[in-house]
Amino acid sequence: MKLDSKFETAEMLEPAAELDLLANGASALRPIADGLDELSQAIDTISDIGDRAISASTRKLQQRLRRAEPSVTMIGQVKSGKTSLVNAMIGCPDLLPADVNPWTSVVTSIHLRSRPLVDSNRAVFRFFEQDEWKRLMQGGGRLGELAGRAGADGDLAKVAAQLDAMRDKSLGRLGDKFELLMGQEHKYGFLDPELVERYVCLGDDFEFDNDTSTSRGRFADITKSADLYMYRPEYPVDLCIRDTPGVNDTFMMREQITVRAIRESRSCVVVLSAHQAMSAVDLALIRLIANIPSRSVVIFVNRIDELSDPGSQASDIAASIRKTIKDHHGPADAKIIFGSAYWANHALRGNVGEMDPHSRSALINWAEAETGGMPEDADGQLSPAQIWELSGLPELFSALSERVSDSVGRDVSDNVARTAFNLVSSLETTERIMVRREHDSNVVPLNRKALPSELDRIEKRSIARIDEEFAKLIPEFHERLDRANLGFLDRATGALIKHLEAYGELSVWNYDPTGLRILLRTAYQVFVRRSQAVVQKIYDDAAVEIRELYVRGFDVDSAAFSIEPPAVPSVPPPVFLGQTIALDMNAGWWKRWWRSRRGYRAYAKDFGELILSETSSIVQALKNDYGETTRDAAMAPLVEFTRAQRAILEDLSQRSEILPEDLGDYGLGEEAKHKAAALASAKQVLMRHLAPNKTETH
Repeated sequence: MKLDSKFETAEMLEPAAELDLLANGASALRPIADGLDELSQAIDTISDIGDRAISASTRKLQQRLRRAEPSVTMIGQVKSGKTSLVNAMIGCPDLLPADVNPWTSVVTSIHLRSRPLVDSNRAVFRFFEQDEWKRLMQGGGRLGELAGRAGADGDLAKVAAQLDAMRDKSLGRLGDKFELLMGQEHKYGFLDPELVERYVCLGDDFEFDNDTSTSRGRFADITKSADLYMYRPEYPVDLCIRDTPGVNDTFMMREQITVRAIRESRSCVVVLSAHQAMSAVDLALIRLIANIPSRSVVIFVNRIDELSDPGSQASDIAASIRKTIKDHHGPADAKIIFGSAYWANHALRGNVGEMDPHSRSALINWAEAETGGMPEDADGQLSPAQIWELSGLPELFSALSERVSDSVGRDVSDNVARTAFNLVSSLETTERIMVRREHDSNVVPLNRKALPSELDRIEKRSIARIDEEFAKLIPEFHERLDRANLGFLDRATGALIKHLEAYGELSVWNYDPTGLRILLRTAYQVFVRRSQAVVQKIYDDAAVEIRELYVRGFDVDSAAFSIEPPAVPSVPPPVFLGQTIALDMNAGWWKRWWRSRRGYRAYAKDFGELILSETSSIVQALKNDYGETTRDAAMAPLVEFTRAQRAILEDLSQRSEILPEDLGDYGLGEEAKHKAAALASAKQVLMRHLAPNKTETH
């Protein structure tokens, strides 16, 4: 689709009045930017010293650094103030609509660029595919599946009625364009709040005039994702902030969308409302984050501006959160931050004097608790900078910096540094073979023409080893999953029989599926730990074998020469283990299910079928996502590694054919010494960016 004719004349939207506050907060990310810059400069040094082939390799590495975009996923309840918090984080208090209707299911990704935007796209909106929409409309989405399995026909009828109303409104707004838009995308060369509202926000009143192209929420029913691109020089490094729908929606479609969004990020911010920081409905959030490492999770308790005494209430809220998370096996060590997006956005606008009196009173209370009373300005008011600090945004940026640094180091810096380190090793080898000719050596020489075939042999054997190891690991993983599933079924059915024997059929009984989730997560952790250890060993062995080719082919010093193996790919956490299943929904349908059964056998048989229909789909998802997929992911770095080494070895072979009389003073002058010193310096930088090889479990 063509770009909208309107084009953004300035790189930024209308800025907030106090963007220096944003720059101050985002400065916590500066160490990440400094590290990437240092790495980039080391790669430039390698490029300057190397030949055309080396320069081509370094250009690819620089592109990988420039494309680095750590992402942070924001999740939370509807009305937790999550979107207002995102607006404060991006320095645009009014960009994303904070009053999004509970029907909307849009994941909004804000791509913050530290450099001016080159591409003309500022906003890209993608619509649901036809089959996704039909699944929702005809089956009621995930809730329809649950209701159907549980026999909750009444609940399913209510969902169907709601969906019919939603579909009728969509058809009324879009008319005959409705079907044509499915699976399409709209792109724009500008970005403003009105445009965003058109795609992600549903209002209660809809305009049906001759020109509805700009009406609020026109496309929101069918919009699946929104990607917004913004130039934010206040950010020292590129960052993607992903705003997800609240998880407590009517038919749980958003839960599925949010699960996918979390899997794509290495850092997650859980936004809770201070009024109901860990209410029963938030147990869905705990189930989701229970499968993410504590070091990757930040809990932001928002809306403390609405508390009567936040200074004293915060500690009680924190204790309650910790207890609830612990009781439900969540990330107990996750960092908790208290704050207010309302305060932050008023500080950004520079209109702190317009804050609600109750909020201003809460602010003073919080300031006294946090700092013992903060100095006021000449007008007797707290300054925007002081309010910004009290809002919790600077502390949130600092926490994210630690987590983003871990993900960048693991996924970008480490991989780039390993490849660059091996380029330095090749350059050092070049210098040696150009100034040292053949001499007596204890190393059995290798015909350099055999190098390609030797490298092919190493690659094929390494790939075969990965296949062989996973041929054992995957069945063990599947067996462990099936054993956990059937064991849970036996225990649950046994507990049901005991309940019936003790209390009869009149007392409604529930069963907590947390135990199953823990067993399945343990199976995942064992598989990941073992598979990553196996892959690491194969990578290390391949690097050792290739290193021997250098030693035997070019008589390099075996004590001083080294090659870095590729980094073992990280495995995403099994977030979908936290998705809602029938046993989690101790609502009206469960009581009706219970009372519709007659006789112990009917209870046991139907309950067993209900459990298997729910848990088997989770087990199958684990098998699909972490078995052969993990194996295939381990192949790619190995092939890329050997391909790069093949190019290096071929280049060294050509250089080694240069006759001694053609060398002249090569490698003996001041220029050669300068290059050697520069390479040594670059190598030290690269070594600082190499992450220690380790296995990761969540």
